[in-house]
Amino acid sequence: QVRLVESGGGLVQTGSSLRLSCTASGRNFSGSAMGWLRQFPGKEREFVAAISGSGYSEYVRDSVKGRFSISRDNAKNMVYLQLDNLEPEDTAIYYCAADSSRFVVVVTANVTGLTWKYDYLGQGTQVTVSS
Repeated sequence: QVRLVESGGGLVQTGSSLRLSCTASGRNFSGSAMGWLRQFPGKEREFVAAISGSGYSEYVRDSVKGRFSISRDNAKNMVYLQLDNLEPEDTAIYYCAADSSRFVVVVTANVTGLTWKYDYLGQGTQVTVSS
């Protein structure tokens, strides 16, 4: 059974940092793009960042660029999301995901926002930033 399990979320103050981790099991994702999405209360999930199978290419949404960064460790079958200088507006459930059909990151932009297709999704970890 393939599983993606997130960890590292929590309650922090404005300006703090968190490092989210995603541990994959059940298959090797070193050949797959992996990434993170988030969901605000009452909203649809939105793309945050994704990284290629090699880890050499990444895509981070503009609104968090410079504060969030993504990385991976294929030896451990893990992907990370570093969240720095957190703001209350970052409060959301953060999900780990994988696109097993692609090695590279393919993100499309349309009128509704950014779309990154994935076929595996974790259960999510809550990040709450207090002001």
